Amino acid sequence: MTAPAQAAPATAEPASTKEYVVLYKEGASAAEAQKAIQAAGGTVVKVNTAVGLATVSTANAGFADALKSSAAIEGVAANRVIGKAPESARVKANVRKAIEAKVIEKEGRHGTKRAKWNAKPSAEPLDDLQWDLDVVQANQAHKYEQGDKRVLVGVIDTGVDGTHPDIAPNFSNSLSRNFTTDIPVDANGDVIDGPCEEEPDASCSDPANVDEDGHGTHVASSIASPLNKLGVAGVAPKVTIVNIRAGQDSGYFFLQPSVDALTYAGDIGVDVVNMSYYIDPWLFNCANHPLDSAADQAEQRIVIQATQRALNYAHRKGVTLIAAAGNGATDYTKELLDGSSPDFASEPGEAPYDRTIPTSCVSMPSEGNHVISVSSVGNSTRKAYYSDYGNGYVDVAAPGGDVYDTPGNTRDITKATLSAYPESLARLNGEIDANGVPTVEYVVRDCRGSVCGYYQYLQGTSMASPRAVGVAALIVSNYGKQSWGGFGMDPDAVERRLESTATATRCPAGGSYTYTRNLPSGSTVTATHACEGSRNSNGFYGQGIVNALSAIGR
Repeated sequence: MTAPAQAAPATAEPASTKEYVVLYKEGASAAEAQKAIQAAGGTVVKVNTAVGLATVSTANAGFADALKSSAAIEGVAANRVIGKAPESARVKANVRKAIEAKVIEKEGRHGTKRAKWNAKPSAEPLDDLQWDLDVVQANQAHKYEQGDKRVLVGVIDTGVDGTHPDIAPNFSNSLSRNFTTDIPVDANGDVIDGPCEEEPDASCSDPANVDEDGHGTHVASSIASPLNKLGVAGVAPKVTIVNIRAGQDSGYFFLQPSVDALTYAGDIGVDVVNMSYYIDPWLFNCANHPLDSAADQAEQRIVIQATQRALNYAHRKGVTLIAAAGNGATDYTKELLDGSSPDFASEPGEAPYDRTIPTSCVSMPSEGNHVISVSSVGNSTRKAYYSDYGNGYVDVAAPGGDVYDTPGNTRDITKATLSAYPESLARLNGEIDANGVPTVEYVVRDCRGSVCGYYQYLQGTSMASPRAVGVAALIVSNYGKQSWGGFGMDPDAVERRLESTATATRCPAGGSYTYTRNLPSGSTVTATHACEGSRNSNGFYGQGIVNALSAIGR
């Protein structure tokens, strides 16, 4: 008798894989923590043992709950997932998210001009467009100190164009690293970095001398563009720039790359780092905000703890940590409203929502321990209209530009700051023509013979921070010592010198300032910011506006 045919067994649907960030308990061994992760069904994709932060992949939907009782684990949170770009996606490689609070602002730019040489000791061809160097007395300081090649300055940003002719002489290819992987789209299908196959290098991992955003290149140039008779001068034109990339092409900065960048800076002997960003997706991280889900609370707690561990590690290794204060035009020492977070969708349907932020919540890394927070001033030295502030939050101020710091409060794009811009981006965005001539008012070209460099105007605390970093690099160059660990200077001593030599600047008369901006559209915007504190320490300027000449003892 023939047996009846058996139905084929149903094919099980493959379990979906999800990524988590897992923070180990301080003092727990990596082996113990990884054993717990494995027992919960996880696979470690990447781990920073200095901080105890791992990125973990798992198909176990109960992974986070399974680790709650582990004595080796501090916390678990869903990672910001990396999506795949749909084949139909057509985007530029340097898509940037447009969130006003993010410390990236592109409001002021200017066109082509070549300056005349003058008597300033470090005058470059575009020196007359660099009002910021005069504010911090960098040109005068360059008579005595231009920086030491042994001083390493880490740019933790979107990358640095190490081939730019006004950066390349001071750029270290051998030390530079990229800790990011491009993210094509988010969980909602919105374009983030764009399809990898459309990148110039056709890879999701860019080389360590590439910047497909432009922000990091601007920062690096502000710090250390050399004196080479081309373009602009940096505040510390002879120090060495190291690209330590933690930012996406689109301007996002996530936790694992940021932590990895900080510990790498400590490990290779970087003297000063610039951090012109906040760690996404939360502008402010709250441990237990009532409007946040338990998962979101867990994520924010891990951001605070892991970032602070990384900052502590870098500080112990001799790194002076300097960060942009932010562009939200808010007082960080007061309760405020944030409607920008979470700014990246890790789950379908996720979107920002309004939260009232108490002072117990923190923005990282600018509010981290050991971090020097920098507010921005315009060419008149008033606090820039967009700059965040707060008595006890801001440590020093530096020129970052303010296009409305003008007579009549009308926009003048030359009042932003000018620094290097990757030629590849200028071409990609149609900002220069086939002959290399700028086609827009905000891109500047300068040539030395057949070698041409491109520059753009930007404003923001992102631009103020690197100018403070440049002054800090001059301090290390002037006062640093050679030891068994290499050339350097205690970061606490650098901070004391930076703050004590800053130009003390009072709050405005009456304790507040009302900003009026007559916009190109014809409308007028006003806002009043209150400044608290004394002449020597206040919410607008901290200890004062950094001064390169005084910082080196002249």
